[in-house]
Amino acid sequence: MLLENKHVVVTGGTGSLGRTLVRRLMTGEIGLPSRVTVFSRDEAKQYEMRMSWLHLAEATDDVVYRCARDLVQFKIGDVRDYATVKQLVSDADVIFNTAALKQVPTCEYYPYEAVRTNVTGVHNIVRAVCESPSKPSLVVGISTDKACKPINVMGMTKALQERIFIQGNLYAPNTRFVCVRYGNVLASRGSVIPLFLDQIRRGGPVTITMKEMTRFLLSLDQAVDTVFAAVRSAEPGDTYIPRVPSANVVDIAKLLIGDSNIPIQYTGIRPGEKIHETLVSEEECFRTDQVGDYYVIRPMLPELRLQKAVEKPALDREFSSAYHCVDANELKAMLISGGFLDKDGVARDDSKLLGKLTAINSLSY
Repeated sequence: MLLENKHVVVTGGTGSLGRTLVRRLMTGEIGLPSRVTVFSRDEAKQYEMRMSWLHLAEATDDVVYRCARDLVQFKIGDVRDYATVKQLVSDADVIFNTAALKQVPTCEYYPYEAVRTNVTGVHNIVRAVCESPSKPSLVVGISTDKACKPINVMGMTKALQERIFIQGNLYAPNTRFVCVRYGNVLASRGSVIPLFLDQIRRGGPVTITMKEMTRFLLSLDQAVDTVFAAVRSAEPGDTYIPRVPSANVVDIAKLLIGDSNIPIQYTGIRPGEKIHETLVSEEECFRTDQVGDYYVIRPMLPELRLQKAVEKPALDREFSSAYHCVDANELKAMLISGGFLDKDGVARDDSKLLGKLTAINSLSY
């Protein structure tokens, strides 16, 4: 088991993905760590996360309860601070970097703050790994579809994150640096479905920037599945990408509104926003393999590609959200499976739904 008795560090561990990743780590599905350190700069979120797990009834989820009590530790700090990162890395075996400034408009208005977290913070991790006497065996960087052909600050900084992590393989050859790139996570903070449900609950209108807008769709657990697939199989410098469907944002809104008399209001494209997202660019296709349910982009650097020539690329055009939109029936089934709609296809009026970490059935292409 890959993570058995390992000290695992999750930077940004109080975020939507970080919390789901920590919960999955505690089940031991790829080995039960000896310790999981949740590293973030928000003490309130750390306190809430700790209390929410410690107050679980043990009979409800015995493994998670025990692990939350015995294995999970919390550390306040910021990836921007090298001294703190160096101390954090010094006895880590595996690092998952989920720390990020990820809201597109926020990064547009505060680009240097995005650079400090998404670029300098990543450089601090790589530098600390290289300077650590006992180097971690694995570092996984969490990226986004916005890093592919980036037009906004968030995507640009995440694209640089990918390059910095991949370059780390040249300077710390005993550490495997790999990346994971995926699209919109349905139940994460700031994502579109919780926003729509909140607007519907308030009586509308439901706001959409442009009617042509499409997005890739996956659940938090599918995102973690992709991370674990990279842990199991990725070679140094690889970038793992889930083969997931996409949907037109208007179709999502209409299904959630249902028969309610709630209007849709088009507000215009936001700063830095794309109409369609891309997970694999045209230029990356020639070095993209398919491994099970995932596309794997082999590294650009020739020193890391020596044993990984792609004889037959898995894609002959870019993997864009414009090309793989599900129809209304498939989308409805996904929303029902995820708990956003009830079995009759009606949006759930559940105040707890916005915080629920859902699992959507996978559709592959």
